Amino acid sequence: MQIRFTYEKRQVIQALRLHFIGRNEVRILIILVNVFAVIAAILFYFQMVSPLAFLLSSLLWVFLMISFWFILPNSVYKKTSTFKDAFKMKLNNEGIILENPRGQVEWEWNRFSRMVESPNFFHLYFDSKSFFLLPKNTTEETTDISNIRTLLKSKIQN
Repeated sequence: MQIRFTYEKRQVIQALRLHFIGRNEVRILIILVNVFAVIAAILFYFQMVSPLAFLLSSLLWVFLMISFWFILPNSVYKKTSTFKDAFKMKLNNEGIILENPRGQVEWEWNRFSRMVESPNFFHLYFDSKSFFLLPKNTTEETTDISNIRTLLKSKIQN
């Protein structure tokens, strides 16, 4: 099976958000900051903390949300030249061959640790931090997403 694709910035940013929010350490951090903000609001309501403490906890919460929702995904997008290239990908029983104008790389299926499906992409993970985004909206009309999904699920053991 062969597909051609490019990336759309808006969709890549959303996929990066899902990746960062899905990491366990980020989830724990967000939960802790939310609990801290709620406790600060309750303590402020009962006048047990000063308005400055409540303001600082609220600013921490806002900064954290802005960082994970806007700053981090946009900075990764800008630094990664991969998202600006056009690709040709061949998927077969042995693995994946990815080509662009600068060269090609071949990955055997056992290189991938897991696969996650989001609304616009298949996230093919090598390990917990590195992954490749395979867009669902490829440029070839004849490519059947369900065939790709079936192949990926059969070859990549989550």
